[in-house]
Amino acid sequence: MRRRDDKIAEYGVLAGLLIIVAAVGFAGQAITRPEIDIWYAMYVVKPSFTPPDWAFGPVWTALYAMMAVAAWLVWRETGWPRVQKAWTIWLVQLALNLAWTWLFFDLHRVGWSLGEIALLFVAIAAAIREFRKYSALAAWLMVPYLMWVTYAGVLNLAIWRLNQ
Repeated sequence: MRRRDDKIAEYGVLAGLLIIVAAVGFAGQAITRPEIDIWYAMYVVKPSFTPPDWAFGPVWTALYAMMAVAAWLVWRETGWPRVQKAWTIWLVQLALNLAWTWLFFDLHRVGWSLGEIALLFVAIAAAIREFRKYSALAAWLMVPYLMWVTYAGVLNLAIWRLNQ
């Protein structure tokens, strides 16, 4: 009976982490959606390597799922007391992720969002470093996110330069 309760708790933590990342994703989408068709489509000059708008949903869905699973793997390896630092870094990068969306799409502060995405990059790299202490798979699950944010940073820089 104890093993069953442990499994329920274990998957309950995973479900909670998926809910957290989904909430961040939905909040970001709520900020982004009203700006896509008008400000972003009509007023922002974008570089040729800008992905089509439809690509962002599937990419972010996969990245958020991998972020949740990575945090869960770290928790599963160590338990709550030892995972606090890793999860704090993870939560900081998640907050920075949402902050970028707010700065770029809601406030139209492309230059500020460029500085903020640099902080996000550092936070993701720190999360990877911390996660690697507990789970190599968890660290690797965060790498595509770091790569996407690197690409987004280059895109952000190009948009900033094109729209000055």
